[in-house]
Amino acid sequence: MLCNKSFIRISSLLAVFALALCCFVPSAYAEVRKADIVLGDTVEALGLTVADCPSIEAEHAILMDEAGNVYFERDADAPVHIASITKIMTAITALDSVPAETEITVSETAAYIGESSAWLQTGDTMPLSEALKALLVPSGNDAAQAIAESIGAVMLSAEGGDASDTDACCQRFVDAMNAKAAELGMTNSVFTNPHGLDDGIYDADMHCSARDVAKMSAYAMQKQAIRDITSLANASCLINRSGETITAEFESTDLLLGEYEGTCGIKTGFTDTAGACFAGACNRGEDLYAIVLDSIDEWERFEDVRAMWDWYYTHCIDLPLANTESFTVNAQGETVPLVAQVPAAAWLDKRVDATLEDPNATVRVFNIEGNVSQEVEYDYPEGTVHAGDVVGTITYKQRNEVVATAQMVAAQDLPGPNIIEMISIWWNRLIGGFVNDDGIAEPKLYNQMPVINDKNAQS
Repeated sequence: MLCNKSFIRISSLLAVFALALCCFVPSAYAEVRKADIVLGDTVEALGLTVADCPSIEAEHAILMDEAGNVYFERDADAPVHIASITKIMTAITALDSVPAETEITVSETAAYIGESSAWLQTGDTMPLSEALKALLVPSGNDAAQAIAESIGAVMLSAEGGDASDTDACCQRFVDAMNAKAAELGMTNSVFTNPHGLDDGIYDADMHCSARDVAKMSAYAMQKQAIRDITSLANASCLINRSGETITAEFESTDLLLGEYEGTCGIKTGFTDTAGACFAGACNRGEDLYAIVLDSIDEWERFEDVRAMWDWYYTHCIDLPLANTESFTVNAQGETVPLVAQVPAAAWLDKRVDATLEDPNATVRVFNIEGNVSQEVEYDYPEGTVHAGDVVGTITYKQRNEVVATAQMVAAQDLPGPNIIEMISIWWNRLIGGFVNDDGIAEPKLYNQMPVINDKNAQS
């Protein structure tokens, strides 16, 4: 009997140990595909290594910054179901249609809609600003329906329509959602309800693409009312219920909030048809949107987004604009980078030490896009040169696109020639005793941009 008990204990421990191991084994499904697109071209065409690409499981994905630059995508234009990510458009349409204090009333239809819920009850009322918390934090389908019916009623009333028909009110709001999608250039999107449910009575031709979700997300995060809510891991919502004000506490479905630096939303989604979805926003100086649709499960959708963000931040570097091993001392006695020596036009052979107007300036670049080149234009200052005078400009380019410009300034004063020196300089130029065809010294450039992406070093 003792032996059997020991066997059971050991078996239980082994089972627990095996389960723990499973939790830490990297997914076998995450992969880099040859057809994945990095910076507008396929992984295969660019000859990128696996290490140069994010390894994810989702069938559809895109990584885009707030300026609309796309760094990574996988089948990003396919029209697919997006489940509760739909609620981002619900929030956008609501805020663009009525004031934030507009009253939202929960109907019986809304209260009993089912699936993910904010546990609202029939007859509950609250301002839109509070209803958005119930919509976006716990992903309340009840809140989505209530918002659509209430604001649809406002729209119909303004148009002289019948606002007593809740179905008509909801449809009017959905029509506004589709109009907003068209306005945002979401060409692969159709919404048929405000919550994203897609089976049973809600089975319909609704769809969106990862690229369209990114456009929608970027627009949504320009709205402080949405941003303030989606960045909350927990939220308190004030609801008017049976003549009293109650406080409902909600916990976000976004598991990266507080766990990944910079995470500020936006929305999760899951249905059997859509799979596990997530529209993520991260800000470490600028917004970065990672969209994954149809990932393998609700945990891996976060891992997919984390993988894309990690990939971006690993390859995103702050490149100093001053890259030189030479230094000079400026008029304030400070040691500064010597980026060039610029000929003084008043002299035959004198140059002025030049540094950057901001010697510590940097530009943020994505190193997979390739090396940064520089083009230098000298101003050849006339007469007396004073420390801080602009003596040229450096233009920095990556993939033939300007990424930064910087002014070169004189580090020290350089007096112009006196009358005797001017006569001597004039005479030497007249008889040909000058340094070059312009009668001035040649410029010397010390600034050299480093190699940040050595393709020859890739294996």
